[in-house]
Amino acid sequence: MMGRTAFACILAMALGLCALAGPARAESGYDLWLRYQPVQDDYAGANHVSALVTGYRSPTLDAAAWELRRGLTGMFGEPPAQSSAVTADGALVIGTPKSAPAIAALNLSLQALGDEGYLIRSVSIGGHKATVIAANSDIGVLYGAFAFLRLVQTRTALAGLDIASAPKTRLRVLDHWDNLNGTVERGYAGASIWDWPALPEHVSRRITDYARANASIGINGAVVNNVNADAAFLTAEYIEKEARLADVLRPFGIRLYLSVRWSAPMELGGLKSADPLDPKVKAWWQAKTDEIYRAIPDFGGFLVKANSEGQPGPQDYHRSHADGANMIADVLAPHHGVVMWRAFVYANDPKIDRATTAYNEFVPLDGKFRDNVVLQVKNGPLDFQPREPFSPLFGAMAHTSLMMEFQITKEYLGQQTHLAYLGTLYEEALKSDTYEHGPGSTVARVIDGSLDHHPISGIAGVANIGNDADWCGSIFNQANWYVFGRMAWDPEISARTVADEWVRQTFTNDPAFVAPVVDMMMKSRAAVVDYMTPLGLALIMAHGHHMGPGPWDTIGPREDWKAPYYHRADANGIGFDRVASGYVAQYHSPLKEEFAGTATTPEDLLLWFHHVSWDHRMTSGRTLWQELIARYSHGVDAVAEMQANWTKLADDVDPERYAQVRDFLAIQHREAIWWRDACLAYFGQFSKRPFPDGYKPKYPLSYYEKMPFGASPKP
Repeated sequence: MMGRTAFACILAMALGLCALAGPARAESGYDLWLRYQPVQDDYAGANHVSALVTGYRSPTLDAAAWELRRGLTGMFGEPPAQSSAVTADGALVIGTPKSAPAIAALNLSLQALGDEGYLIRSVSIGGHKATVIAANSDIGVLYGAFAFLRLVQTRTALAGLDIASAPKTRLRVLDHWDNLNGTVERGYAGASIWDWPALPEHVSRRITDYARANASIGINGAVVNNVNADAAFLTAEYIEKEARLADVLRPFGIRLYLSVRWSAPMELGGLKSADPLDPKVKAWWQAKTDEIYRAIPDFGGFLVKANSEGQPGPQDYHRSHADGANMIADVLAPHHGVVMWRAFVYANDPKIDRATTAYNEFVPLDGKFRDNVVLQVKNGPLDFQPREPFSPLFGAMAHTSLMMEFQITKEYLGQQTHLAYLGTLYEEALKSDTYEHGPGSTVARVIDGSLDHHPISGIAGVANIGNDADWCGSIFNQANWYVFGRMAWDPEISARTVADEWVRQTFTNDPAFVAPVVDMMMKSRAAVVDYMTPLGLALIMAHGHHMGPGPWDTIGPREDWKAPYYHRADANGIGFDRVASGYVAQYHSPLKEEFAGTATTPEDLLLWFHHVSWDHRMTSGRTLWQELIARYSHGVDAVAEMQANWTKLADDVDPERYAQVRDFLAIQHREAIWWRDACLAYFGQFSKRPFPDGYKPKYPLSYYEKMPFGASPKP
């Protein structure tokens, strides 16, 4: 483990580097939402903190004190005095009842906060006004420190504070799809931040700043390697490297997890099989797990992708997912580790609706998993589409712990250049009602464990973090990392509230800037849906890279890797009949009755559930063909509106970040037109209905079909 002295050196180094940074560095985006810019003179909280009072030290409490000094100095201009007691008004007292005598003397009620929650309260100590940040644990204090700084950054009045907050989910994890060679699968922000060749001797300062950013939003876990795992991550050489990373992450409350390859006992151990019921296989996993915990005592556990997209798994030996997960769970149990078993599976039979497969495979296993197993379920039943209905699994596993898997990286939503705030997507999924136990059985209540009293709760997010200066490939992509963390802490917080927080911390508190930018963010994902996959269309992106339109795409060895499998456009209409496929029946009443009819299905998902005539009359009064044209065109117009609104804000934001957003919006608008025209040219050959004046695609379908990856239409 990292000692107090070593950790203090890392903090000192980071503080020194921050102090040397110039203006260009400050606006590169590197500082994320932790910019700590000077407050205005009229801010009610200005000069509120006169001293920082701490008790005994630990790496985590040192991190909290360092962050508070850094933040308050940046915002108020003067570092708060260090003190061991409250001697004047305006002291900020941090710690636990065990670490800080001043907090112990207050007899605060902290039991409901658990191991990670915090309390921020205005109090009187020895006749002096003070603010306490108290918790039951050091990590709770660190979370509280970041929450206090967020209050200042968003210009909240600091008098009369009484805030108690605890996470509603236990596991709040980033899944990094990073590979040994430094590439990141579905990553759009540069190479991996894990510099494996330099480890274990050298850990870059960037890892400390990564940990700080995660702690600031309550993320407490990181799976450091790709779910399409390489067995090498389980070798002694890499365990030593991983242990060094864990040392840096630990003070910030972040546990390290590993994705594992099911066939590792064969590839590394020389066994003849990976059958989970073979005692030799279990013994290999037990020995390997014990080896990891000797190096990383707080190791979190394993993430497993098995029998999915060609990955090996227990079904190779005619065993179930429960057989596989339980074997791994048993070897982790003595160490209090968990198994996150991905439910992203689909059948090899193209006659079976891919959307039905996870339900069909896992529901019969409900109640058969160990208590330290949690199924990691994507928000929708397909694959991180711009819009999908929630996965039916969330309402069907009353006796099994489930955790949400969101994608933060925008594999299907324009990747690094398109502005798409995913808070609205996350909120839409989390607020969906499964009706498992009647109204109010929301997905949020399923994954936070409160609905069925599951032993494990959690949310995972597939990260888009790389070595780009701004971490995420664009400034607005940072908002998706931020909102993921905030919603993992509280799945019921609103997307708009979080967007407002992020804008105020990342840019400015000026209402003239905040209001239009938040509004732009809240509308952005709907715009992407409209110009890519309106009315419930899905998986019509170009093959492999998933960038750009490809409704004509028939590349791939299986039917369900081809776009026509999903849209099923023909002379009669368009859409997937999921009543006939059996998918609709996987929902509880009244949803399955609602989704069963074209008249009752929400129009945003109409073509997801039904094959609909081109002349079907929509609620707008338009035919389906006319509505499809209108939706695609609305998406393009919405991006043009974002461009116009951003242009008006040129004087309110620094030139570097203004220019990046301006340029990326220009790319987004050009590619939105590409999406609209290419898709309408393709679907028009089936509908054979006329285009309204001004809406006919500029080029014939053949032009769009021949465009290579990375190209875009001529203006």
